[in-house]
Amino acid sequence: MRSLMKAAASYTLGQRASLWVSAGVVGHTLWMGVAPSMTYPIYASEWHLTPTVTAAVFAVYPLVVAVVLSSFGDVSDYVGRRVTMLLGLSASLLGALIFAVAPNVTWLFAGRAFMGIGVGLSVAPSAAAVVEFSAAGQSKRASSITTAAQALGFASALLVGGALIEYAPLPARLSFCVLCVILGGLLLAAWFLPRQTAQETLKRWQFKAPSIPVGTGKTFLVSAMAVATAYTHGAVIPSLGAQVAHDLVRSTNVRTNGAALALFAIVAGVVGILARRLSSRVSMSLGAVASTVAMVLLVVSVTEHGLLLFLVATATAGVGYSLLFLGGLQALNAAAPSEHRGGTLSMLYLVAYLAMGTVASLLGVVATAWGLKVAIDLGAGAITLLCGVTVVLVVSMRAPCASVITPVQCRLAGPRPAEHAHAVGIKE
Repeated sequence: MRSLMKAAASYTLGQRASLWVSAGVVGHTLWMGVAPSMTYPIYASEWHLTPTVTAAVFAVYPLVVAVVLSSFGDVSDYVGRRVTMLLGLSASLLGALIFAVAPNVTWLFAGRAFMGIGVGLSVAPSAAAVVEFSAAGQSKRASSITTAAQALGFASALLVGGALIEYAPLPARLSFCVLCVILGGLLLAAWFLPRQTAQETLKRWQFKAPSIPVGTGKTFLVSAMAVATAYTHGAVIPSLGAQVAHDLVRSTNVRTNGAALALFAIVAGVVGILARRLSSRVSMSLGAVASTVAMVLLVVSVTEHGLLLFLVATATAGVGYSLLFLGGLQALNAAAPSEHRGGTLSMLYLVAYLAMGTVASLLGVVATAWGLKVAIDLGAGAITLLCGVTVVLVVSMRAPCASVITPVQCRLAGPRPAEHAHAVGIKE
């Protein structure tokens, strides 16, 4: 028995298995963000909550994520991806458990805070690990896997959560119990990820203000704008879209309304896989155009109460989100030094979550004061404006260089070959 326990303790996943476990951690970050949104109407009805209170509960999450990213964003570059992801998954599990037993709204704020801590700790290390566990020269594929994993987590939260809320007992509890089981399994799998090497443990982490590696400023600017624009879709689609779907679908069935919103995530995942061969410049430009079209369709669908237009708008928004996120991630994965990849990606997500949290808070106040339609119009206008800024930044960057080894300003043409996993001390 002792020898069996010793063997289990020393067991380490191989590179391919580690890649998919890391992708699972990526997927959980979107699941944690969306899952509570499905139950807010239940809490609002049972506890007589105002839209302002539910919007505040929603906004706590991205704001806590932002605080964690700004404070501990680069910690995985020092203690290793595995340790940081384990800490993040543990906090996410605690947050889901709090939601499963919450007796009042105060517990919801606490649960969302722990979820924010969990995602803040694990979102950048898991994205970095997907790159590092990919084969050499496959950073584009890694960005595609990350995009698809996020979309899968988003869709699962809507479809699984919607079905459990609609058809299972304890609608405000059971979905989080299931999520706890999934997180427990993911936590166990992450335990067997490769440990950091002795060389990595010699680097001591110190608290410091977040920063961007020298030479990556221009690439970071355009990547952050693209990813932030993508994430602001989350302030409109899952936050306000549930009520829009209810009004347009005219169904009280949570699963049906969740399926309508899941179209956004399903399309985003498919596009993330199919578009992986596009250059990051093309992806970001096409994504901005698609998102602009989607916002116009969304405004028209709300005005005309057109279900078909709403579904087309949701699907088109999925295309825009996917291309914007994929292009921004590709560009930064190519530019970020491997020894600072975790910190650089944390800065990227920091900008994205701040944008989403700010827009979500403002739209919640607007929806309460002036109604849902005004909030949708304002949110669509904000995303359209961000899309325009993104296109301007992409166009203003230098044209792609012909050399294989390009300067930072030319890395938007496509990523350089990714460093092999062993180069950062990962063992199989």
